[in-house]
Formats: sequence, C-alpha cells, structure tokens
Amino acid sequence: MEIRPIRSEELTEVGDLTVAAYAGVGHLDDESDYEVELRDVGSRARQAVVLVAVEPGAEGVVGAVTYVPDRASPYAEFDVEHAAGIRMLAVAPHAQGRGIGEALVLDCLGRAQADGRREVILHTTKAMAAAHRLYARLGFERDPNLDWWPTPGIELIGFRKHLSPNP
Repeated sequence: MEIRPIRSEELTEVGDLTVAAYAGVGHLDDESDYEVELRDVGSRARQAVVLVAVEPGAEGVVGAVTYVPDRASPYAEFDVEHAAGIRMLAVAPHAQGRGIGEALVLDCLGRAQADGRREVILHTTKAMAAAHRLYARLGFERDPNLDWWPTPGIELIGFRKHLSPNP
C-alpha cells in the first residue's frame, strides 16, 4: 500500500469515499451540514495535508485522512502549541478491515514526529467503536478534557498520543 498526498484529480473521489465511510456508521443525516464539510476535500488540502491510501492493482483511493500539522490550521480542533492533529480518517467501505486506517494513522504519527510535535490529538464520536480500538492499539489515550460539542447533538470525544522527542 502507498500513502501519499492527495492529487487534484482525486478530490471528488476522496469526498465521495469519506461521505460513504461516515454514512456507514450513521454520522450523516438530512439535518446536518457535515456532509458538505466532508466533501470539501479541496479546502482541507489547501489548509492542511490530505493523505490517501492506494493499493497496488486496486482502482482508485481506498482511504484518506487529514493531517493537521499545528494549531494554526483552521482544521485544528486543538489549541496545544506542540501538537498535531488527525481528522476525517476514512476507509472505503469495501476495503475496511485490511489495515488501511492503521497505515494512514501511522503515517500521520511519523509526520508529527518529523515536524517535532510532542503529541497528536484527534476527536471521534462514541459510535465509532472500531476507530477507538485502532487508536488504543496505536497508543492513543482517551482524554475527556478534550471532549467538546461543536453543534447541538454532536459530542466529539478526545484522544491524544504523546510522542517521544526527536533525538
């Protein structure tokens, strides 16, 4: 599997993939503007780093994530000076369970380490149990101090992973 920055011709495909992944766990409904945000991959790619996963022999992108390098990004859901963030991790429904999400998160952790960040912060919902297991396996710890409610009825729960300082 190859993890690399998104290409301009993949923006729509990644938007569709992200919406499909989030709809599959019940995070989209007719009353939410979140689908518009998930589809707006172009804005994320201009203001953060959108990474994609592609598999040899597979057609198209099978996963994507937004790496937020610091708190200055409008996509930062944190205000910690020495942190990076992960947002909108999504794996195509047909490709789930094959380690794609893990590979994307590991790439973000490597980027954060290379950027000299001391921790990585992310938010998810209570319904994303598979994501919780992945984050725990990769050393993230649940941190209720990071929880927040961006809109009525939506609770985001926080996780953080402390990184070793660069030598």
